Amino acid sequence: MRVTIVGAGIAGLSTAWSLAKLGHDITLIEQGSIPNPLAASGDQHRMIRRAYGDADGYARTIAEAFDSWDLLWNDLGVSHYENCGVLGISQRAGDGAELFRAGLERMKFEYEQLDPHEAAERYPFLDPATFRYAYLDHDGGALFSERIARDMKAWLKMRGAEIRTHAKVLAVDAHAASVRIEDDTIIRADRLVVTAGAWTLQLFPALAENLMTYRNAVAYMEPPADLEDAWSNAPAIVDIGGDSGGYVLPPIDGVGLKFGAGVHRSRAPDPDANRVAAPGEGDSLRRLFSPPFSRIGEYTVTEVKTCAYTFTADTRFFSKRLGNTLVVSACSGHGYKFGAAVGRRVAQALDTDDDATLARWLRAETV
Repeated sequence: MRVTIVGAGIAGLSTAWSLAKLGHDITLIEQGSIPNPLAASGDQHRMIRRAYGDADGYARTIAEAFDSWDLLWNDLGVSHYENCGVLGISQRAGDGAELFRAGLERMKFEYEQLDPHEAAERYPFLDPATFRYAYLDHDGGALFSERIARDMKAWLKMRGAEIRTHAKVLAVDAHAASVRIEDDTIIRADRLVVTAGAWTLQLFPALAENLMTYRNAVAYMEPPADLEDAWSNAPAIVDIGGDSGGYVLPPIDGVGLKFGAGVHRSRAPDPDANRVAAPGEGDSLRRLFSPPFSRIGEYTVTEVKTCAYTFTADTRFFSKRLGNTLVVSACSGHGYKFGAAVGRRVAQALDTDDDATLARWLRAETV
């Protein structure tokens, strides 16, 4: 079967990987480079975690996610994952970090609880006077997304896939499974998969009833010199507690210290607009992290990156068959960790014509 895939973020790359392993002929089209720094999958690292709050279906699915990444590492011949652990920090009763911990309890996932002084002794960037407790899940950590994309692209080329970068798709014929790109070339296939992320609605405006596009920003920080070693040995942080929803990915294996939160998230009808960080965006994000971090004024913002991605109203993943085209949006701000598993499931759906099972799995309704 000839399959064209539009969009080479992690969902598109993983679908191509999985279909190639099944023996199908693949054409992968990406409007930018691979990795694409403007896409949701394009940054240095992403978190994988078992803590999922009240989303028990996704918490149960995480085992499949870990297994699928292991299959990918086997094919690539290298692992792009660091099992540094995942920390939660609760500042007040009922905050996001406490909800994540409750989910770990409900799923009977083991974790280590730390009182403030134990946590600050282990992680000296924390101010023990500002939080109630911390907890460490020893399973989870960082996926190195840029390295994953580069190696998946190389693997696909070795397997004979046709890869077209810097080729923007202007129009889709869903029933004919064909696309027209910027130079007016028509690419035809037996099946078409669209994993175009924030650009999906440009190709399928009618899906605006299902998908919303947002823009957000993350900031890379340089900590005080005497805290560099502590950070280089730190876990990922799923939630810093309080109201910010802040999270952190540590500077491990040559990547940067990344702070993220939803403070700058806004609706973005045009995913290409407003992609240069505004003055002060990084500083306002930095300030959100005190509490629970001490000496936050001594951190330097080194880079601010913007991101565009799709959400559903209930933050579950989405798929829809339109003729011979399958549209997939596995994002809502928490999709990367499932990327390898998503690709395997999409490939299985194409192979079996079982769209219903895929849709239920994407919504975490099958476990």
